[in-house]
Amino acid sequence: MRWMKISFVTMLLAAINTLAATAAVAADVAPLPQAHAHNDYAHARPLADALDHGFTSVEADIFLRPEGLLVGHEARELAPERTLQRLYLDPLRERLAANGGRVYRDGPPFYLMIDVKSEAEATYAALDKVLAGYADILSVTKDGKFEARAVTIVLSGNRAKETIAKQAVRYVGIDGRPEDLKLEAPSHLVPWISANWNLVFTWHGEAPISATEKTKLSELVKQAHDQGRQVRFWATPEKETVWRELLAAGVDRINTDKLAELEAFLLSAPKNTEK
Repeated sequence: MRWMKISFVTMLLAAINTLAATAAVAADVAPLPQAHAHNDYAHARPLADALDHGFTSVEADIFLRPEGLLVGHEARELAPERTLQRLYLDPLRERLAANGGRVYRDGPPFYLMIDVKSEAEATYAALDKVLAGYADILSVTKDGKFEARAVTIVLSGNRAKETIAKQAVRYVGIDGRPEDLKLEAPSHLVPWISANWNLVFTWHGEAPISATEKTKLSELVKQAHDQGRQVRFWATPEKETVWRELLAAGVDRINTDKLAELEAFLLSAPKNTEK
């Protein structure tokens, strides 16, 4: 009996120390409002690695399978244990409980981008049911009124746009495209504008950006901001010269797979402020 008591005490102390360590990490890491972890699930520790580097936005690709919403870039990468709940939603809820209801204590908003790889309507129907189970931590729009909570979901990829737009209660916003700026949908419905860098720009950071492309970038960002939307590009060159131009233009989310490098850049950049 005595060894069982000692074992229990040891386990309890370990749990307390883990909880304290989680809170300490949250307090010590500087949150970076512009940092977006592209293909976050490909890192050794999905979500955790991004949080350790101060990222305030992470991206997870999902497929609908009989086992649930599985995370992976391609179907051959999927595994039954790698569900959206296990890799992202449950750890986020646990972190919030240990950290005063915020992903970063006194930090900026946190975003989880969910990129749908399987068929739009069926996947969204399953996703909507899952997200409803996390209503305590997720931002929600009810009858056109947005209520911000600790984690905001942005839906990308195969988006059931018409279905989402008709919902009276929804836990996602739609990841828009530059052409959506002409439609002027409510910003709570389309909170982000994302685009493939290579389809909009020819500059890849080797030489100074041309005046024409610099103006195009600034005008796109301004138009989105005037409508209350954030801007993100994917497939951007992983170079500080490019990151510097994105930051200077006011791009809200800098997309990267290089967590440590972007963290170091943003911490040293003169304009590391939330837009």
